[in-house]
Amino acid sequence: MTTQSKSAESRGVAQLMTAMVLSGTLGVFVVESGASPFNVVFFRVVFGALALGSYVLSRGWLRDHGFTPRTFGLAVLGGVFIVFNWVFLFESYENTSISVATVVYHTQPFYVVLLGALLFRERLTAAKVGWIALAFAGLILVSGVTPADFTSGGTYLTGVGQALLAALLYGLSTLVTKRITGVRPHLIALVQVLVGIPLLLPFADFGAMSGTGWDWGWLVGLGFIHTGVMYVLMYAAYAKLPTSKIAVLAFVYPAVAMVMDWAVYGHHIGLVQALGVPLIVLASLKVTLARPLRTRASAPARETAVRAPEAASRPATPVASEA
Repeated sequence: MTTQSKSAESRGVAQLMTAMVLSGTLGVFVVESGASPFNVVFFRVVFGALALGSYVLSRGWLRDHGFTPRTFGLAVLGGVFIVFNWVFLFESYENTSISVATVVYHTQPFYVVLLGALLFRERLTAAKVGWIALAFAGLILVSGVTPADFTSGGTYLTGVGQALLAALLYGLSTLVTKRITGVRPHLIALVQVLVGIPLLLPFADFGAMSGTGWDWGWLVGLGFIHTGVMYVLMYAAYAKLPTSKIAVLAFVYPAVAMVMDWAVYGHHIGLVQALGVPLIVLASLKVTLARPLRTRASAPARETAVRAPEAASRPATPVASEA
């Protein structure tokens, strides 16, 4: 590796680390805003569209966007999945905790593999099946769900289900976006947040926002920091880093989210729950790194287009991505 490529990779690591740390603070911004999940996501996409749109316009990328009717339609479909992925993830924060919701949400890679095999007949090896089984054993531990939760019908079990549904929607968005080529990921992300504006408008409760006051700052931050700045940093990093480093650094997000949940709200997972975390991390890395390594593309759009949804959770993952 040349000195120049080492320097570029070091910048990529710093950019992705920064993006993942920002992503780890997303839950605090959501909770502190005091708004309902639908309102949070609606204003996130509004302010996010302003941030991403300004960046795209400043770079002049709209003139040669690369979209075809097919790829634009796929971007729109991916946006539908991403937007509702955020809604369910943020609802899960309310019913469980930021820590539990975030770790459960990080079962996303396994849904991508399973959905790929189910919908597109992608090859599913015995090794991947084994790692996925291990991950879901870890999920059972992390969730902390007991048999009593199934009989009592409590909100905690609902929250775990919402995090799983958010991860499933993220997986669907990933599979859709993987089929978009020749388009910069910033443009794909811009389409996805723009889709969220008319999609969530019927669900937004503007009357509930009249007394928000200074809490608007948290919503503006979700749009400009967690959707604008974070996306730009992530896509810049993806163009410089191999898949292996991206996979490892992605776990900075849940680690920071758990620390923030403890530092701000005093929430922490128990000892038994903690035993499940390394199982999910190990299985996720094994499944992710088992994929064939992509050759680094000459243009950032080629290298990063397949990962556009990862900016909601981590990402949903997000939140959600993504989150």
